[in-house]
Amino acid sequence: MRAIFLYFTGTGNTLRVCQALCEAWRARGHVGELVSVRADTPLPELGAFDRLIVAFPVHGFNAPAPLLNAIRALPAGEGQKAYLVRTSGEPLALNDAAALTPCKRLRARGYEPVGDFHYVMPYNIIFRHTDGMASRMWRVVAGRVAADAAQIESGEGNLPAVGVFSRAVSFVCRIEHVAMPVVGRGFRATEACVGCGLCEKRCPQGNITMHEGRPVFGKACVACMACSFGCPKDAVRIGVLNGWRVNGAYDFNAPSVADDEVCDYCKKSYLEYYHEQEETAEAEE
Repeated sequence: MRAIFLYFTGTGNTLRVCQALCEAWRARGHVGELVSVRADTPLPELGAFDRLIVAFPVHGFNAPAPLLNAIRALPAGEGQKAYLVRTSGEPLALNDAAALTPCKRLRARGYEPVGDFHYVMPYNIIFRHTDGMASRMWRVVAGRVAADAAQIESGEGNLPAVGVFSRAVSFVCRIEHVAMPVVGRGFRATEACVGCGLCEKRCPQGNITMHEGRPVFGKACVACMACSFGCPKDAVRIGVLNGWRVNGAYDFNAPSVADDEVCDYCKKSYLEYYHEQEETAEAEE
């Protein structure tokens, strides 16, 4: 079987998960191809495929606009089974609402959404997780992907049941799609900027251009945080969101946190997520 992994990523968390899942898929003897959603790169001709995996980071309990637009640009489906891969910084049920619109648009294009995988990965905005938290999150991913690839192969799966409250919160937070192009105009580089141009290269929206060695931020920001998170000099300031700025890559190979070292924020939810996923992985070994 041939699977297309269509992904949108800013700081790399979603790509990292997709790569691991794709490798697990290939280990089962199948063909897997990674296709990036970028404003400066049109989707390639996909040809025939048996499975479609649509992957994205959750932005304000919604799928990011570029990913939704990419689904609209897909070739008409012929009933191929589709799966969602969602990454978010916390294991809250509110994030399940992010599956609604992608599923709706996939059905409109002729695909059959049958499954959803939610992976927790460290924040690139709001606050910085410890490397130990990031490491334990990644350990869960590594322990899950083989079983998830097997489920994709089977053509079976489950979609999340999204309650009224989650739908309402998601609807309100959808204002981000309209607000971020405005908020993003307020992004700036400090004097620490050395003009390396990495922010321009990493922006999936092509929203940053270098002018006289300084980044200029346009009107297409979607809050992916590739610029501020990946700046080697921590020189990017993200306007009214700057109090939530997170900078610098995580060390996923660091020693994982023990239960009593898990952050206080949403601690119960993180522990439930870790324990459930780790116990399932151990049972399957």
